[in-house]
Amino acid sequence: MLVGRDGCVRAAMLELEHDFRIVDTRATLDPDESSVATHGRDISPERLEREMLQAGIVRAVASPGQRAAGRSYLRANNAVARLSIDRPFVAFARLNGPRDPGSGPMAAVRNLRAERDDHHARPDDVEQYSYDDRFHGFTLDPYRDGLPNEDVLDRLEAADLPIIVHAGKRFPPVAVERELLEYDLPIVLASFGGYPLDADLMNQTLDLLDEYDRLYVETSAVRYREVLERGILEHPDRVLFGSGAPDVHPSVGVMEMLTLDVSEDLMRRVLAKNPTRLVPALAEGADV
Repeated sequence: MLVGRDGCVRAAMLELEHDFRIVDTRATLDPDESSVATHGRDISPERLEREMLQAGIVRAVASPGQRAAGRSYLRANNAVARLSIDRPFVAFARLNGPRDPGSGPMAAVRNLRAERDDHHARPDDVEQYSYDDRFHGFTLDPYRDGLPNEDVLDRLEAADLPIIVHAGKRFPPVAVERELLEYDLPIVLASFGGYPLDADLMNQTLDLLDEYDRLYVETSAVRYREVLERGILEHPDRVLFGSGAPDVHPSVGVMEMLTLDVSEDLMRRVLAKNPTRLVPALAEGADV
């Protein structure tokens, strides 16, 4: 569905006459000039909150956008947590690492020599975020940020908080399985693991849901009706709504969901019940 921003909002406001409670598992807050420069966008928390409300979304997971190379996510994570106070955002901390997520021989050689730098996530960082009630989970983008060391992944496993993983053509589902699914972790693959618009990878991810019962998917930027419907019908408890805001106006994602040929019960699961079960802070009345 390709419409202008104003048309999208007007359409959403007309169509959002429903009884669904909607929460979002995929939004980005760019809290500082570095993040804005990296992404080339400047969306204030106030504007993001306003667009969420226009789309009928009552609460959203938010994590920082990409930092410039060699920069730590510590300040950005803390800024997102601070900006989430008194707003309908649930902060997730973004983690990076020194390991190459590739599968080729060069990646293997680089990983033999990979040494953690000052800006990379450490086990103590995970410990701090896990016990800080401002944070409710984590975000990994291995292609852009590198993979954390095994000791960090071990600490994530111990924390047992949900992790949103950006996967796709540059970090496909097979790499997710190789690097992450051996850990007993609740993992959510962004965009069905097939960004950008790779239906084959998305279907491979759905096949993995049969094998890993702590693997979930979120719907941002999927765009394929048949893939979305397959995921919801075959795995009704493991599909979570995600908008991908602010790269896309959240109304777009909501409208795509509301036009799917699935029952109201399944729609309620995707739009609120499944995300809330995984991230309790998204629940109505939760203290965030």
